[in-house]
Amino acid sequence: MTDAQETAADSSLRTTGGGPPDDVESAPTPLLEPREGIPPVIADEASLAEVIAAFAAGSGPVAVDAERASGYRYGQRAYLVQLRREGAGSALIDPVACPDLSGLGEAVSGAEWVLHAATQDLPCLRGIGMIPTTLFDTELAGRLAGFPRVGLGAMVESVLGFVLEKGHSAVDWSTRPLPEPWLRYAALDVELLVDLRDALEKELDRQGKLEWARQEFDAIAQAEPAPPRKDPWRRTSGMHKVRRRRQMAVVRELWETRDRVAQRRDISPGKVLGDAAIVEAALAVPANLAALAALNGFGHRMGRRQLEQWQAAVDRAKALPDAELPQPGQPVTGPPPPRAWADKDPAAAARLSAARAAVSALAERLNMPQENLITPDTVRRVCWEPPRTPDTESVGAALTACGARPWQVELVTPELVTALSVKTA
Repeated sequence: MTDAQETAADSSLRTTGGGPPDDVESAPTPLLEPREGIPPVIADEASLAEVIAAFAAGSGPVAVDAERASGYRYGQRAYLVQLRREGAGSALIDPVACPDLSGLGEAVSGAEWVLHAATQDLPCLRGIGMIPTTLFDTELAGRLAGFPRVGLGAMVESVLGFVLEKGHSAVDWSTRPLPEPWLRYAALDVELLVDLRDALEKELDRQGKLEWARQEFDAIAQAEPAPPRKDPWRRTSGMHKVRRRRQMAVVRELWETRDRVAQRRDISPGKVLGDAAIVEAALAVPANLAALAALNGFGHRMGRRQLEQWQAAVDRAKALPDAELPQPGQPVTGPPPPRAWADKDPAAAARLSAARAAVSALAERLNMPQENLITPDTVRRVCWEPPRTPDTESVGAALTACGARPWQVELVTPELVTALSVKTA
């Protein structure tokens, strides 16, 4: 750190429970350059071997970040990986040129990884062979500590007293070569991540929440990769307008055609065909190319070959026998939507209302978001099918079965025991 960085960070470590330091009166300091300058982008095996050796010889936690090209490229792969560790400095690695970073992952496997919003970056890191065994999530730590804003820039400013420039967060990181301002931004994202981690650890400890945070971090590190989503076409924006099964088949055929084209061309599906256009075609079920071309999203800029592929998808949906049309909705594996509870089961509705109020009050007392105290889905499941005798042991077991961590079970169980005993009038 520079002298100015050290002064601001030292004073701002004395945080005051979910808010900016009360003893830092000066304006936040703009963080304009990495302390050792912008590191070169690692794009060959020899340079990668040097980085692996340096990080293996480093000490303490490893700050890790990744940049994707969401909205530009197909999928969520990493296009830049940033790391920083005491004794090793910072590194910027091109995972397109060096697609296998398992050696780097193994070199720092015994260290704690510090990430911000870890669940966003872990899937793409896993895809290049980097899997942590222990981690510290600074965004989640901020939530548990009660900070009102938990973006990286807001956290660095309120906790450490520095301003990060965030103007390049949504750029196309698949661009090569990457412009210097983007690389500076990327390096600064890990510049103070370990300092932020240390400050948040102290704050969580001061609030008596450090063990809770550790359990949450362990759960993230140990979580299995999410399985592929079933019927992803059902998440098309505007799908609620589509009521008929034949129209749903049009959405499915267009969505799957778009996905194949996007994957082949390696571009974001939205750049191939917008969701609004898919829904428009599903509602109209156009009879021919002329009818399709008249719809919003299929205008004069679209070539005939493109129109033909979309009309072919519509025609496939029109030709399907009734037995092969999608069903209007997905199989429900959990409780029905809460809005239906009053009609289906008034007693369950009363339990849910009492449980929500109790959880909300407890979260407010603990100064954290309700969803971090316990997931809404867990509360719904326990309220819909409560234990026969809602006592501490049975309710705790039900929460554990839903994936609640021990700290959550300990805090929430007494509230739910009371709520599950509510009787309808």
